[in-house]
Parts: sequence; structure tokens; C-alpha cells
Amino acid sequence: MTQTPPSAPKDGAEQVDHPDAGASSPSKVENSVEDKEKKNLNGRVKDVEISVPIVYGTIAFWLGRKATESQSHKWTVYVRGATNEDLSAVVKRVVFQLHPSFNNPIRVIDTPPFELSECGWGEFEIAIALYFHSDACERKLDLFHHLKLYPTEQSGPQSTKKPVVVESYDEIVFPDPSERFLARVQNHPAVVVPRLPSSLELPPSASTEENNDRRGTTKDHPLGHWFMNFSEADELLKLAAARQQVVAII
Repeated sequence: MTQTPPSAPKDGAEQVDHPDAGASSPSKVENSVEDKEKKNLNGRVKDVEISVPIVYGTIAFWLGRKATESQSHKWTVYVRGATNEDLSAVVKRVVFQLHPSFNNPIRVIDTPPFELSECGWGEFEIAIALYFHSDACERKLDLFHHLKLYPTEQSGPQSTKKPVVVESYDEIVFPDPSERFLARVQNHPAVVVPRLPSSLELPPSASTEENNDRRGTTKDHPLGHWFMNFSEADELLKLAAARQQVVAII
């Protein structure tokens, strides 16, 4: 998926598609020199990038004998942390735009989990808009996902026990973050933060223990055992957690 400059997040947030997810190469949104100078004057941390691994997708169940002509499947669309962490420290709300045939096709979800469930019979493209907290990014990030209800020939016939799962992995990158945003999320398990200069002074933030309590597992979600495992995201988060522990000891 290609992110165009008009819909790209302000302050240079970028989207990176995981090659294994079959997505096209993203286009990077660069900041002008003037914009970067303004950031430095507004309490931003230069030459630091915060990344947030996310997964967005759908899980669709065939209703079997309960299926009707207009409602053959029950499905859920969602945006989650790559290893199922709570994203609300970064994401303020998510807006899903469904097919216009649905009642109230524009659905706003402002509390985690950022997901919704519906019943229907047809496949279509779902527009997903991510809105961030003001100290992270002032513009939304647009994503698109194709709802798939029917299995491919390779995966066998429809079954009420085995859903059709389609997910995409992405990393949202925030270059030169604000000091306030960095302080809030520097120990959060959903966020990958590089090792920071020892001279950098940030406002007090939540302890690592408190943030670890917020880390989710796939067991916490009723559909969790169907979630795909993105090992790259898990390794990134483990490395970030280990780095934070080393810094705390030092």
C-alpha cells in the first residue's frame, strides 16, 4: 500500500509495510528543513524515531446452517498491537468505513480494543483511519483492508470451525517526537524506542512494571488463537524491553 503525502500523518509519521504481508513498497514522507527547525523549537527530540508495530485485518466465520442469503458470515475488523498490546497510548480513536449498504457505515471506535463485528454476505474494501493523540501526531493515517469471506481453493472448503483470516503488519514511525509523547511511551510495551542520550531529560513517566501490566497476550482476546504471528514484531518489542531494562540498571 502506498501512502500519499496528503493523507500522511503530520510531523513526518510514516508507514512501513511488512514484505511478508504482500503489500507494496510505501513512500516515505519527508519533512522540509523549515519544518524540522520548527520541531526543534517546540520541544521535539531531534534524530530519534519511535515506531509502533501494528496489525490490521479481518476474521470471518461462515454461519453454516444458520446462514441466510443476506447474512452468510459473521466477521470482525480490527487494529491491534503486533503482539496484541493496548494501542491507546498512541491511538486516540479508529474510524472504520464500511460498505454503504450497512446501517451507519461510518463507525467510530474510541476505546480499545479498536474493532467492530458485523454480519453480511459480500466482500468489500474497508477504509480504516487512525487518529493519534495530539502530542504524537495531528493528522490521521489512512489504511485500507479488503474483507475476505471465502477461503481459497488451497485452504479447503468453508467451515464453521475454521475462519478466514487476513492480516497485514505495519510499523508506524514517528520521527523527531515531542518530549511529552516520548516521555509517555518510552517504557510502553507496544512502542519501540531507541536508546536515548543520557543527557536527555524528560518529564516523569509510568514505570516499566505498570506498562508491562498493560501488555496484552493473544489469550486475552476471544479471537486471539486465530491471530497470525509476526515474529519480527515480537523480536522488536523484546529488544526494546531488554534495552529499557539495561538503561534502568545503568
